[in-house]
Amino acid sequence: MGAYILRRLLLMIPTLFGIMAVSFVVIQFAPGGPVEQVIARLQGQGGGAMDRVSGGGGDAGMQTFDTSGGGAESRYRGAQGLDPAFIAQLEKQFGFDKPPLERFFGMLWNYIRFDFGESYFRDISVIDLIIEKMPVSISLGLWLTLISYAISIPLGIRKAVKDGSAFDIWTSGIVIVGYAIPGFLFAILLMVLFAGGSFFDWFPLRGLTSENWDGLSWPMKILDYFWHLALPLTAMVLSAFATTTLLTKNSFLDEIRKQYVVTARAKGLTERQVLYGHVFRNAMLIIIAGFPGAFISSFFTGALLIETIFSLDGLGLLGFRSILDRDYAVVFATLYIFSLMGLLVGLLSDLIYTWVDPRIDFERRDV
Repeated sequence: MGAYILRRLLLMIPTLFGIMAVSFVVIQFAPGGPVEQVIARLQGQGGGAMDRVSGGGGDAGMQTFDTSGGGAESRYRGAQGLDPAFIAQLEKQFGFDKPPLERFFGMLWNYIRFDFGESYFRDISVIDLIIEKMPVSISLGLWLTLISYAISIPLGIRKAVKDGSAFDIWTSGIVIVGYAIPGFLFAILLMVLFAGGSFFDWFPLRGLTSENWDGLSWPMKILDYFWHLALPLTAMVLSAFATTTLLTKNSFLDEIRKQYVVTARAKGLTERQVLYGHVFRNAMLIIIAGFPGAFISSFFTGALLIETIFSLDGLGLLGFRSILDRDYAVVFATLYIFSLMGLLVGLLSDLIYTWVDPRIDFERRDV
């Protein structure tokens, strides 16, 4: 198994390199980069990014250069009339004064050492920025995964046992309808019904905790935390358990029809003993092994609209805003971190396969 793990770890190197290279080409050379963002803000309302670039507070930094200079031509849209020295400082600030290959390999060297630098437009390191947004994503991802699995596995087993019955048909219809309803649409419905819309005002619409959270007792803090998560999790869970439910059902049906189940029944074992003593371990192999991947998927993706609707400042919203602002330091760092975690979780899933079923041996397979 050690050789297999080593091969998988070594394969992560070209995989990560390919992901970062393609993303660098697509994003880095797209129009409307960070320099253009600063120029647009300067020509418009100013502030924001300019405070970060000029290295000071507002007007004091702006006085460093004569931005109303002689109309020199520029390769940046909207830069006509700005002092070339000011444009040169912007390029140096963002690293665009270096050739693309030098920027790319310099970025990779820093990432290998887990040095992700600072955000272009926020006076904070990328790691600190990610850590700042983690509580929301951890809360949504962890509880979504646990709740969906807690619903999906018992329901899928029951559907397999009652295959073809009225219970199976009706629950399948409910699961499919729930899966078809977009989570953000259901979130809006919940907001209208229960969060101060046209009906009831039972749940909050902002943040993970209340403003007086620090002054609450521990039991009240826990209640307050889940009070804020109730609507977002309900909106996300609606469609989250559909795939796992049907996968569990089909996995159990496939095992129930095998010869060893017929033999176990012939020995006089009860249906419960057959189901949980023989079928369960084999049928749950794919479900258990897929748990880390499901958690990572719900942790890092699919929450942007939910975070926006319920004013939850998490990683989904961070990534979206970073792309809009062309904050490449955040975009590439999060891409690298999430890609690396995804590859490691894939390896972890394989290891869980071998732990759940020792008959699986990846050493004997070509990778």
